Amino acid sequence: MWNEGDGRFLGLSQMEDPRDGCADSEQLLVVAGDTVSVGSFRVAFPDAAKKMQKVILQLKEAQACIPPCGLQEVARRFRCRGCYSTVCDLPLDCPVKDVTVTRGQQAMFSCTVNFQLPKEEITYSWKFAGGIRTQDLSYFREIPRAQGYLARIRPVQPTHGGTFSCVITHDQRPLARLYFFLNVTGPPPRGETELQVSFREVLRWAPREAEMIEPWRPSLGELLASPEALTPGNQCLLAAAVALASAGVTVLAWIFFRWYLSSS
Repeated sequence: MWNEGDGRFLGLSQMEDPRDGCADSEQLLVVAGDTVSVGSFRVAFPDAAKKMQKVILQLKEAQACIPPCGLQEVARRFRCRGCYSTVCDLPLDCPVKDVTVTRGQQAMFSCTVNFQLPKEEITYSWKFAGGIRTQDLSYFREIPRAQGYLARIRPVQPTHGGTFSCVITHDQRPLARLYFFLNVTGPPPRGETELQVSFREVLRWAPREAEMIEPWRPSLGELLASPEALTPGNQCLLAAAVALASAGVTVLAWIFFRWYLSSS
């Protein structure tokens, strides 16, 4: 009991017996939320017990736990004798669901559970682990701007293959984590195949100018071996080469002759 005189709580051993000196006086007691004017606590407490029993009988029994996963507040049970509560002994992580989608089609994931969620302050966040089927949170990365309970990918590409995770949170407290493994199968769409073929043909394509026959530029030996191949231009070049060679031989002979006369 709170002692208004010195501002402290009193234990049962320190409380005065309300029957002492007040048998003829009226007492004010607060019982079960009501202020009751009674002549004796012997009358007030039985009345309060009846009211509490009536309220308890109106309480609904807690719902049964719904497997396989999740923190289910609606199934929480309060133990009055021990003054504590218990929840379902279920893991937070739900089993991985396999989703197979053909390449180019649509993939859809619904982040819903089979137990009742609180009506307010529920948030959803999505993560992705590419190319792996896992529940290890270290492999996942956040998906920006993905906040609803429904996720959709269209069109599906091989790079989308992997595990998607959805976390349901109530007041910053996780209630369940769902996992979806997306397996992308099938050949690419026909339009994409035709585009790839065209692209490969472009890579293999060579300019037509490179395929033109280059003019023949024979050497001097080839011209002498095939006189009929001489064109007027080639004949002029050959005559100029012969004249130049003759002039060179003449100059060398004159230099040698002068050297010989000077030495003798």
